[in-house]
Amino acid sequence: MSRLRIYDEHRPEAPLSTHTGHAEIARELDKLGVRFERWDANQPIAPGASQDEVIAAYRGDIDRLMREQGYQAVDVISLKPDHPDRAALRQKFLGEHTHSEDEVRFFVAGAGQFTLHLDGMVYDVLCEAGDLIGVPDGTRHWFDMSEAPYFVAIRLFTNKEGWVANFTGSDIAQGFPRMEPLAVAR
Repeated sequence: MSRLRIYDEHRPEAPLSTHTGHAEIARELDKLGVRFERWDANQPIAPGASQDEVIAAYRGDIDRLMREQGYQAVDVISLKPDHPDRAALRQKFLGEHTHSEDEVRFFVAGAGQFTLHLDGMVYDVLCEAGDLIGVPDGTRHWFDMSEAPYFVAIRLFTNKEGWVANFTGSDIAQGFPRMEPLAVAR
């Protein structure tokens, strides 16, 4: 189940509020200019699937988004708990950073945790299969996939170079809850 926890940036030990209804989450994030939508993730894709398999399965949705929003590049991040580089990849995304373009992710399997840092507040968003999140350019955030990642996300970019992060140097991400590994039947 998707979830939004809202914290004061100085009080990571207890959320001020927790939301689990998709419409409720979308409403709260919309106030921040963050896109949060529920899409059909109905293709048989599992973590570990290749980029080509995922893009082929969701070609219609990808083409529509690229046409509507002007995205220039697409890639896929697909990880499962036995990925040999999972710890390094996790560390790469855990530092607070921004992008010079919107960060758009459509989760087609598993889950990941986006944490946004805006105006003295921290918004911890657990995204699951079927969730599309669009984080506006310049938004301070970090991403966690847990120590046992299990997800597939399609990433869309206006920059043909793809994912380019500008790290803030802040250690705020270290104080907030990390994503718990998913209980996945194997």
